[in-house]
Amino acid sequence: MDEVFCRDNVNPALSLTTQVSSILILSHVFQIFLKPLGQHAPVAQILAGFILGPSVLSRSPQIYSFFFENFVVDFYESLALFSRIIIMFLIGLETDVSYILRHWGPTSIVACCGCLICSVLATAIAFFVYEETGSRGSRVMLALVLTVILANAASPIVFRLVADLKFATTDFGRLAICSSLIVDMYAMFILIIITGAKYKETFLTWVLKGFCSVLLLAGVVVFTTYLANWLNHRNRNQKNLKAVEVMLICAVIIFAAMTLETMGFSSIIACFIMGSMFPRGGKSGRTLLTVLTYMVHNFIFPIYFGYTGFRADITYLNKLKNVGIVLMVILSSIGGKIIGTLVACHYLKTPLKEGILLAFLLNMKGHVDLLTLTSAMLNNELTSLVFYNLMLIAIVISSLVSSMLVSFLVKRESETIGVKHIPLEYLSPMKELIVLACVHSPHPVPTMVQLVVSLRGSQDVPITPYLMHLVELPEKPEDGSPYHKHQEDEFSDDEDHGADDAVEINEAVDVFTADTKTVFHQVKNVSPYLSMFQDVCELANDICASIIILPFHKHQRIDGKLEKDKEAIRITNQKVLRHAQCSVAVLIDRGHNAIASQVAGSEPLQRVATLFFGGPDDREALGLSKRLSTHDHMILTIIRFLPTSTKEVNKGLTVSHKGDDVLVAAVNNGTEIEGADRTALNNFYHSYVTSGKAGFVEKYVDNGAQTAMVLRDMVEMYSMFIVGKGSGRVDSPLTTGMSDWEECLELGIVGDFLSSSEFDKGGSVLVIQQQMFLHHTTTQYRV
Repeated sequence: MDEVFCRDNVNPALSLTTQVSSILILSHVFQIFLKPLGQHAPVAQILAGFILGPSVLSRSPQIYSFFFENFVVDFYESLALFSRIIIMFLIGLETDVSYILRHWGPTSIVACCGCLICSVLATAIAFFVYEETGSRGSRVMLALVLTVILANAASPIVFRLVADLKFATTDFGRLAICSSLIVDMYAMFILIIITGAKYKETFLTWVLKGFCSVLLLAGVVVFTTYLANWLNHRNRNQKNLKAVEVMLICAVIIFAAMTLETMGFSSIIACFIMGSMFPRGGKSGRTLLTVLTYMVHNFIFPIYFGYTGFRADITYLNKLKNVGIVLMVILSSIGGKIIGTLVACHYLKTPLKEGILLAFLLNMKGHVDLLTLTSAMLNNELTSLVFYNLMLIAIVISSLVSSMLVSFLVKRESETIGVKHIPLEYLSPMKELIVLACVHSPHPVPTMVQLVVSLRGSQDVPITPYLMHLVELPEKPEDGSPYHKHQEDEFSDDEDHGADDAVEINEAVDVFTADTKTVFHQVKNVSPYLSMFQDVCELANDICASIIILPFHKHQRIDGKLEKDKEAIRITNQKVLRHAQCSVAVLIDRGHNAIASQVAGSEPLQRVATLFFGGPDDREALGLSKRLSTHDHMILTIIRFLPTSTKEVNKGLTVSHKGDDVLVAAVNNGTEIEGADRTALNNFYHSYVTSGKAGFVEKYVDNGAQTAMVLRDMVEMYSMFIVGKGSGRVDSPLTTGMSDWEECLELGIVGDFLSSSEFDKGGSVLVIQQQMFLHHTTTQYRV
């Protein structure tokens, strides 16, 4: 063992710096060539370390002695430890804990099935591996090490792969991430048993240390919560925390983690818990998330994964026996995960293709298995260098094979495994809603965030809101910076582009988060208006947004009039409406004149009207209204416009007694769109109107003039109007003449009329467009 870790002294800092720089450069080079083949960052980074390690370049004695000289491994181990601390804290910070709690059953079933099968296989092959590698020491310890190697699923790599493949916000992606975290906990439990063997303490002493560790963890969680809240209050007029304050929080986390390591317990799960319990709302959580995300994805992940590949030495595959052992371990790992995961997926009725992809995702290897293997060797629980190096090779090859297969499967099965947008018309109001709200200035933020949170409906329904601050990049940057950049809210308070607006936006969101406990993921995008729509559409695709909400290109003045902003904002809205792959809504904000009745001790009751003329966009508005109808402080009314000629058909019938055919008696020619309208209205009526969650009113008109008169009569009755962009099509008699003075075509006839100066004293308007290609398809959606 000493031969591996001891070489002639060279400056270890120089060796470490050279290795890190080489890994970063090589990983970027590999990524350039592998990305067109569908491979992603972890593959390139592991390959970079593999090329630098004893398997290729370090076979040269000079290079080998330089990289593996005396004491340098201590530097590598320290770097790996700090990397694990930061990575696991960041994963905890980004993990949706509420999802794990809501779906604990499925995630634990998937994790436990894979762990169980792999543990059985590890026990079965342990005796053979022990004898063939010439191991000495405890057979039980070797079996435990094999169990970790076969069963573990490296959550950092799973997290990174899922994010790179752009399905981290889907149920499948979250299932993979949460299952890998549970598997990590199982592997950590075994690691505690292995490392505990070096401490010759009584059971009582070990339990006492464990109790003290739990108290330390709880104390750090409470302390960081109070520290974050204090820093939020202290920096009320700043966009983000200062660098010193960020370092203070990181120092507390690292101190707690190192204390746990000194006590003999791994800090991996503790760091995840500290991250998941850290307050996400406010400047502390936002700044920490931004800084750590940039640092981890650009530096720590490449170095960490590169170091994984760097440790493998294929020179030990000089015998057919050794090759057989490595293949047996790899096949046992992959086979165990496939069998266990498919059994779980069959029980959970998950499609076979998703089950196979999930199995390979959970076969990723990384920090826990490497830590277990190294700890067992350093503690002299295992003494065979052959076993140590063969297992390192198996871990690296298994990770490479699995990551390549995952990328290949996702690319090949993109139509079946890939994310599909489900319109709000078909999406159950009890399903999670992912919303991307965009703002150019602080003006619409209060109304925008209130609307987004209201779309949750019932408090039991999960919602994932994103707020994107769109900032124009000047055509000729004075500092020579790139013309385009897309990143999360910057850490520096000295940023020139949109800095003042960002402070106001962040403060408004922070106040709202403190009141509602709803955390917004804030993103800042700086780009020319010419390409800004692409950034909005790309982010919506990356987060699998259900709907994009855009601000109108006019803002309300103090006197109630709408004043035009830049024409480029309107053009951006039009391009997003044209190119987005999900539903899009434009918000005309009249927050100053919103009509609401105040209930003592609560937020005001908002009166919302959904206007229904017919068509896919109006059905999408109806789908959105389902969520508002279940909100405690929303009074929703559906107002349906019908030709006067149909009034006699409904005469003498109350709405509550209408059947499927009578409810929509206005249209009975059996066309596809009208049939869809009948079904949507009928379902809404029987689900929400009869239960008292929403009101239903019919208005009979002959032409656009009468429609306009009805709308004027209700101008001050509601705090918000919701209408489909296609409401009152040009060929519809209900809106005849209303388009003669149409100003904003992107709002449709009725939406444009509601945004006119006639409604300055009215409520806000939300104009919705369903995903455009869905207007021409009959695809059936499962909800």
